[in-house]
Amino acid sequence: MTRSPSPQVLISEVGPRDGLQSVKATMPTADKLRWIDALAAAGLREIEVASFVPAQLLPQMADAAQVVRHALRHRGVRIMALVPNLRGAQAALQAGAQKLTLPVSASPAHSMANVRKTPEAMVDEVRAVLRLCKESAPGVPVEVGISTAFGCTLQGLVPEDEVLRLAVLLAETGVHEIGLSDTTGMANPAQVGRLFRALFREIGDLTGAAHMHNTRGLGLANCLAAYEAGVRTFDSSLAGLGGCPYAPGASGNVVTEDLVFIHLPKLIAAREALKAGLPGEPLYGMTPEAGLPKGWPGP
Repeated sequence: MTRSPSPQVLISEVGPRDGLQSVKATMPTADKLRWIDALAAAGLREIEVASFVPAQLLPQMADAAQVVRHALRHRGVRIMALVPNLRGAQAALQAGAQKLTLPVSASPAHSMANVRKTPEAMVDEVRAVLRLCKESAPGVPVEVGISTAFGCTLQGLVPEDEVLRLAVLLAETGVHEIGLSDTTGMANPAQVGRLFRALFREIGDLTGAAHMHNTRGLGLANCLAAYEAGVRTFDSSLAGLGGCPYAPGASGNVVTEDLVFIHLPKLIAAREALKAGLPGEPLYGMTPEAGLPKGWPGP
């Protein structure tokens, strides 16, 4: 079943999670909270603010619960957290997260490096998280991002049939959304369009976000290909921060300021909070460097 594409697009800002877990420096909590406040002020309706993982593995996320609790003060913004397992989901729900996302890699090599479980074992983990939400937080949706859907720096080629097989297994768990992630920045527009169209045929309206990286400069083109295939939710990161600690060579999410064409002055202003919290960290984006067009009519 293929849905009729909606004209509405949701931009899911992942910088406070995906971006911060990928830089060596640890942003002070106070700066992180100011940055999230600035993102909310720019009009973003969904922000992935933290990852609930052991602090010894990702010290950048040691304040996850505090960050979620602070972010919840913003009305009209859905506060999302990444959880790799049931324990992480329990902590995220206790903090008040309004949406959970789990990474399930289509590459067994990446899956073992990232979460120390096979893809099939991660499907079982998704089932456990869904049971938890049904029992203790029935209003909290759970999404899955299929990592390395377009290729893996550890494994190499990831067969599209394997991605679709995994998507069907996940759909059978009852998960709310299933998106595709170009974790390693290896995708090209033809591949993106083909795989998302196939995903719509297999799981219909469960098809979720396109999570694209700009490692090879094709991030925006890949987003356009996903949009033309029917995708209406896109992950992006302010200033292009992001990557994957367990995927060598992966870098740079799609830059939020380059992807959108609304609320640009406030989005660009949000970079100042990011600069203050991560002094010296390279920030990316064409639009912030070029400036707004003359006579800019936007809000």
